[in-house]
Parts: sequence; C-alpha cells; structure tokens
Amino acid sequence: MSVELPFAPVDGIIRRNAGELRVSADAAEELARRIQSHGADLAVDAAERATADGRKTLMAADFGVEQVVSREDLTLPVAPIDRIARLRIDDRYRVGVDARVALADILEDYADNVASAAATLARHADRRTVQAEDIETYFALFE
Repeated sequence: MSVELPFAPVDGIIRRNAGELRVSADAAEELARRIQSHGADLAVDAAERATADGRKTLMAADFGVEQVVSREDLTLPVAPIDRIARLRIDDRYRVGVDARVALADILEDYADNVASAAATLARHADRRTVQAEDIETYFALFE
C-alpha cells in the first residue's frame, strides 16, 4: 500500500514533540504509514455508522467529533486525509468536508501521542535522533 500522506507534515509533528532531537526520514515515513492505517480503520467504522443512519456521506459525528476545529489549526493536510479515508471503504461513500477536517484532527492527535513517546524512547536509548525503530517500539509496546 502506498502512503498517501506527505512526509513533511509528519516530520513537523515529530519535531514539535522531539524538542532538541533530530528526526530521521525513516521515522517520518513509518509514522505516516501508521497514521494512514489508523485513519483508514477509523473511516471503516465511520462508514458503518453512516450506513446505520441511512447515509452515504461520512460526517464529523461519524468519527465521534461534535465540534470541528479550524482547518488552519491543523498541520496535516486535508486532501490526503480524504484519500486515506477512502482507502478501505466502498466507492459509494462520500467524505464530507467537516469529516475530513475532523479525521485530520484525530490523526494529528494520534501522531502527537506517538511522536512524544518515540522521542522519549530515543532519549532513553541515549540517541540524538528519533528513528523508525522508536515508532515501531511504541507500537510493539502499546498495541
């Protein structure tokens, strides 16, 4: 599966959580893959909620979001989030603009949590760079 999410914003999320640590390109790529997979899973659940309500358009509420943040407050770009949401759902579904922004917000929070833990793991390993193995270790420990 190709990664729809550009690595630069993911790298930025890791950097804002890493403080003085550097970030390897592999770490950004690994986190982007994990974000994409998580987002696609969330979209499947949201599609099930929309279907139960008799709709073919996913809405923010289908992702459990009542108040949608401003698009400008997000680091993750919304267009790739739309493609991520469609990875594992039927083509008959549409993803509303508010749903895309809500999913981007959820995924950004998810990425912040992973990045913060990965930075802690890198420091614990006495390294100056957050690496892909730190992202992988986080998931091995907490999933």
